[in-house]
Amino acid sequence: MTPTPLVQTLVVDDEKNVTDLLKIQLEEEGFGVDIANDGAVAINKVQGKRYDVILLDLKMPRVNGIDVLKFAKENHPDSQVLILTGYGDIKTAVDTIKMGAFDFITKPYNFEELLVSVKNALDMRRLMVDNKVMKMQLQSGRFEIVGQSAALKEVIDIALKVAASDASVMITGPSGSGKELIAHLIHENSDRAAKPFVAVNCASIPDTLIESELFGHEKGAFTDAHSLKQGLAEIADGGTLFLDEVGDITFIVQPKLLRFIETGTFRRVGGTAELSVDVRILSATNKDIHREVEEEKFREDLLYRLNVVHVEVPALGSRREDIPSLVEHFLQKKSKSRQVKRIAPDAMRLLENYDWPGNIRELENVIERAAILTTGDEIRPESIALTSKVRSADLRRIPTRLSLAELERIHIENVLKANAFNRSKSAQALGISLKTLYLKIKHYGIETPALRI
Repeated sequence: MTPTPLVQTLVVDDEKNVTDLLKIQLEEEGFGVDIANDGAVAINKVQGKRYDVILLDLKMPRVNGIDVLKFAKENHPDSQVLILTGYGDIKTAVDTIKMGAFDFITKPYNFEELLVSVKNALDMRRLMVDNKVMKMQLQSGRFEIVGQSAALKEVIDIALKVAASDASVMITGPSGSGKELIAHLIHENSDRAAKPFVAVNCASIPDTLIESELFGHEKGAFTDAHSLKQGLAEIADGGTLFLDEVGDITFIVQPKLLRFIETGTFRRVGGTAELSVDVRILSATNKDIHREVEEEKFREDLLYRLNVVHVEVPALGSRREDIPSLVEHFLQKKSKSRQVKRIAPDAMRLLENYDWPGNIRELENVIERAAILTTGDEIRPESIALTSKVRSADLRRIPTRLSLAELERIHIENVLKANAFNRSKSAQALGISLKTLYLKIKHYGIETPALRI
């Protein structure tokens, strides 16, 4: 995608000498500036582009500033509008604050004062965006990368090298292995670190809503679209858009995602205006994405766009030396009192000898449960509940001629049985979404009683 200026501004005034002068002054400050000399042109520009700040005159021919303000706030709620007004229009300018304008500046203006107001408006916009991003981060949670194994260090080394570029990165690995942590690492060590990191779990969103979630929708686009909604791509503008479980995006949405990655442009659902953003794309999947391409479930051209750089995150079972440090980390994190529980040596050996099919996510859940159920200061083996009853020794007794698919089917059956066929608990233990569990049960033809949520 072609980088855009850090701040995009639109100057709207029917006096050409005003717009030309402001364009020169703002560009000298490093802003990207478009101009419009009447309200109709301004609305056309706002329809096709998202502006950080709009400097708007009230009295203009054809379409006045009030109508432009309404249109701008309806279509781009985060855009900050500064009203340029004469002394006789101050009462009207004050009324525009109630309509969503950030501030008003009287003519003739002092550019230094105007610049202060523009910067204050930008601070307000950043605060609004940061609040949206913070809510998403609180919902998903953010964790440290813990471990010193050679396998993990190799992954971190690759991530840090690629962070300096703007290349798309595909992160693969089993569920619960920490793919989103690597995506955060790449973002936080890139030039976009000060901008939003927005994650979308493509597996958890119904097929009919994924396009709306990514690109937003216009009011009335479908039955429940009671108001305009910005997509996650807009919220991530200037930063990083992380597509988790990208392999679950349907073939219908894939062409639109491909076009977005190629051009940086998109249309909201139900809209006709073409909008543009500057985001870096990181993606992750636990699927064999190349097999998905062979089976014509995933577009090959989209894979090439997403997989410019590939990072493979190892399963926890292949870096067991990290288990003690992860256990200590989770004990510190899950402790509800000042006294952090310790783990007995035989309990640690039990954890180190387990195969961890659910990877780090499963380990965290096991430690949290053990910390809750342990009344004393030391966690003993009897407090450790390993949902899957398959241990390393048990795996050696499984016939070696079984395919990986057959092994996966056996493991899913074991986890379902261990959880009394409770779907939510089984999916959590396996480190996959409910949707993925449904698909695997159907794919393998696993016979189950009436499943419980």
